[in-house]
Amino acid sequence: MKMQEEPVTLLRIFLTMRLITLLVVSVHCAVYAQEPERLSIEWMYSPEAAQVAATPAFRWLGNGTCVLYDRQKPAAERGLEILDPETGSRTPLVDAGKAMVSLRQFLGELAPRSLPFPVDIDGAGNRALFAFEKDIFLLHVGTAAFTRVTHTAEEEKCFSFSPDGKKIAFVRSNDLVVYDIQGQRETRLTQDESDSVLNGTLSWVYWEEVFGRHDTGYWWSPDSKGIAFFRTDETGVSIQHYVDTKPWTPRLIKQRYPKVGQKNPVVRLGIIDLTSRHTTWVNLEDRTYEYIIRAQWLPDSKRLSLQTLNRAQTELELLIADRETGGVVPVLRETDSAWVNILDDLIFLQDGERFLWGSERDGYHHLYLYNTDGKLLNKVTDGPWSVRSARGEVAWLKGGVVGVDEKKELVFFTALEKSSIEKHLYSVRFNGRGLKRISREDGTHSVTFSPDMRYYMDRYSNASTQPSLKLCERSGEECTLLAAPRPELTARFNLQYPSFFSIPARDGFAMPAQILKPAQMDSGRTYPVIFYVYSGPSAPVVSNSWQREIFWENLLLQHGYLVVRCDNRSATGISKRLETTVLRRLEGEGERDDLVDAVRWVKAQPFVDSSRIGIWGWSGGGSCTLLGMSRSTEFKAGIAVAGVTDFRFYDTQWGEKVMKTEETNKEGFERNSLLRYAKQLHGKLLLVHGTYDDNVHIQNTWALADSLIAANKRFEMMIYPMRMHGISDRPARIHLYHTMLDFWKRNL
Repeated sequence: MKMQEEPVTLLRIFLTMRLITLLVVSVHCAVYAQEPERLSIEWMYSPEAAQVAATPAFRWLGNGTCVLYDRQKPAAERGLEILDPETGSRTPLVDAGKAMVSLRQFLGELAPRSLPFPVDIDGAGNRALFAFEKDIFLLHVGTAAFTRVTHTAEEEKCFSFSPDGKKIAFVRSNDLVVYDIQGQRETRLTQDESDSVLNGTLSWVYWEEVFGRHDTGYWWSPDSKGIAFFRTDETGVSIQHYVDTKPWTPRLIKQRYPKVGQKNPVVRLGIIDLTSRHTTWVNLEDRTYEYIIRAQWLPDSKRLSLQTLNRAQTELELLIADRETGGVVPVLRETDSAWVNILDDLIFLQDGERFLWGSERDGYHHLYLYNTDGKLLNKVTDGPWSVRSARGEVAWLKGGVVGVDEKKELVFFTALEKSSIEKHLYSVRFNGRGLKRISREDGTHSVTFSPDMRYYMDRYSNASTQPSLKLCERSGEECTLLAAPRPELTARFNLQYPSFFSIPARDGFAMPAQILKPAQMDSGRTYPVIFYVYSGPSAPVVSNSWQREIFWENLLLQHGYLVVRCDNRSATGISKRLETTVLRRLEGEGERDDLVDAVRWVKAQPFVDSSRIGIWGWSGGGSCTLLGMSRSTEFKAGIAVAGVTDFRFYDTQWGEKVMKTEETNKEGFERNSLLRYAKQLHGKLLLVHGTYDDNVHIQNTWALADSLIAANKRFEMMIYPMRMHGISDRPARIHLYHTMLDFWKRNL
């Protein structure tokens, strides 16, 4: 019996050991499978990474429905849909396959693979405008057929439908043109284009600083019978040169760019009657101004408002012009001893007698109700907080009103009332009573109302939640989730998210801050820290919203670095009073002291290696990096991308707003020029710039490099040929971020 049982026992032992081995291997594989995947710079700039924050594009129509274009779908499956907000149903607006067949008849192999979101859609949703091969194409929604509107060697740009949807306006070779859709004919409205005269399109300084990178140089009247437009004369404006070295014989590119203290473009405002083709010029001959910063029709189409600003930007005037005569009537004036910001909160009510107006006269951005005679009726919003846009526009332009219900006398707006790092939707009555917060989730809400004010789109995110898009009733109740966050796209990386706090400045001011740390800190270890900065008036980097640098900052975390952001007081956006602390001393002692206070507070934390602190930033952040590296000894290493090194190199509108001119602030320019402090450089520095940067010219980096050489200071430099301010193409971005990571590894 024993002889017979022994082989069975050995077999059982063998099988048991094999099972244990398999279990151990399985457990090991399971643990290994759960190990987070490491981020890579290549993935950061991949199509999949771009999808993480993608939400549908949309456009409300006059009938209260909405056109959707779902960017979360694969490109081949995207199409224009119509959303009925009452039912939440989504149906195709146009047969995308049929439309592409029609488009290929014109473009052949040059046609895109799928139908993109249009440049413009008429108010009824019957037609849509597209740009292909520098020409304009008109899509007829009902038949899914394209018409080629233009077929020229020149590029057409700035095109839009008239309010009645019957015409298209556009700019060709700096002249304004209108196209009649039914008659299929175009009419050239202006005749004096040249290299220095622009009609309906903007000069660089107006495009960048006044209109926030939107080429908005003309405005349709509500009745579709007239167009107001800018005529810009750039004669005498200084020229910036760029050398394109790609051709065997390099070509020279020229740009009109007015630098601080130099001649600005001269802008006139004209009104064209489309029937007579007669132009009436708005008469400003008896008024002193430097900039026309806004033009806006009143609802009756008989009057046109405009806003002018003096050269020092301390006086803004609102005027109303008569469409027939061009005569103007002054309505109100805003003054500020520092500067007056451009605020996009001017809403004329349909009664034609009242309007809402944004002002920072009490130190905060608030709303006021006026009549068109310039009489203040009452203040609409009030408190130690500011109305502020959440739509993602450039930081230097401000607005917050997203809708008005005139029947119930309610205004809807986004603001910083709950927190300076969050943006929420509010409503208040015209009389200033009944302030109510409508949005609920902590974070940032970007809101766009339907024309009938019954519904709104809310693009929402917070620091740990990817953007989503939902349709809401005006009460704030969610109707339909149109695009949910997609954490599955990043789950394998086990991303960490910032926590928010404040850092006390030396005078007790609480500076908003955030820190990115590992999920589990090693109690026996101290960590190097990298500061990400920007600075400048109302340009915060601390925000409870999905941040585009989250992948890069997590990659730095993978390599052992903590990442800190802290806004100095001028950058917070909390109030105009805090903004103007940098008056006449941008990148000066005030910003330096706040930066130093933040760094020293961080250094005092027990988990921080105080000997290994880095700093980096782009544009204004590049300037702030150089400030910290030259006017303090707190940083071991820094990376300055495309930073201004002396504001005499920068443009008139922005540079003079804060710093004024050398005639009035020579000492300020001299004292706060970063070139002056090159000899005090402390730590390892990497300078980065693109040679075709038409915003912050590479002259800034060349000048600093020359100053560092004169002072025998060692530094590193990475130049990107023919890249602009954003160094935005994928190969350059991948190269740049590898270069920066390598720099941190070697020097921090």
